[in-house]
Amino acid sequence: MATKNIMRSHLITSAAAALLCVVVGATLVAQSAPAAFSSPVTDYIVGPQDVLTITSYDQADLSGKFSVEADGTFTYPLIGRFKAGGLTLRAAEMQLKAQLKNEGYFNNPQITIAVEQYRSQKVFVVGEVRSPGPYPITGDMKLIEALARAGSTLPTASGEVVIVHPSAGQAASGPVLPAAADGDNVVRVDLQDLQTGAAASNTVLRDGDTIYVPRAESIYVFGQVKNPGAYALQQRITTVLQALSLAGGVTDRGSTSRIRIVRIVDGQKKDIKVTLGDTIRPGDTIIVSERFL
Repeated sequence: MATKNIMRSHLITSAAAALLCVVVGATLVAQSAPAAFSSPVTDYIVGPQDVLTITSYDQADLSGKFSVEADGTFTYPLIGRFKAGGLTLRAAEMQLKAQLKNEGYFNNPQITIAVEQYRSQKVFVVGEVRSPGPYPITGDMKLIEALARAGSTLPTASGEVVIVHPSAGQAASGPVLPAAADGDNVVRVDLQDLQTGAAASNTVLRDGDTIYVPRAESIYVFGQVKNPGAYALQQRITTVLQALSLAGGVTDRGSTSRIRIVRIVDGQKKDIKVTLGDTIRPGDTIIVSERFL
């Protein structure tokens, strides 16, 4: 009877895992898509190498695409050099309108500014993702969008994502991994909370942020299970039952009442008798013994 319960639990766990993959994929697509189709973000800060699209409704000749140079300026018809670097899109619009009005070209200029290509700000996505690398920040870019651009996390990913903000006054030229002890610039996000849509977990990213997805630590399942071996521990809280499900469940010869864990504590090996509901730790070896005949 116990073996049947394990098999039933395994099937339920497998179905739940498959459903979670579908939900995660749908979440990534649904939450990353709006960045491409939403209205222009007006609080994005313009920087060097960004390409701006300026639309003038007063005079078509003043519309066009303009590349921001290293000093934050670009050449605009009628007024010459215009400094947009360091300004939000809305502030740049207001300043450009004011300059055209103050210099006597229009009484009430009708102009909009949008970003054609985001090039000045970027984040770095590293670790257990399918396509690690730098990615440009587009508008109010959030964590789940950055992970979606990197192809989502791998099966070997741990249950958390670590965001490392650059130190104050410093520009990150490459990814920065978290130190042994977290500082004020390190934020840890539970991946499961993020995947289930917790708004607080979907952090807004800043220029130079590093998004680091650590590799999951392993557990080991041996004895009377169908697929003995090492398995990635992807949840902070994992029970013995869940670990057995990863290994395909208990065989017909196995006993769910004769399970023990071999655990290293302070350098010493300990043999611990456990139940299905007990929590395991990274590095644990779970051994399922044969049932009494």
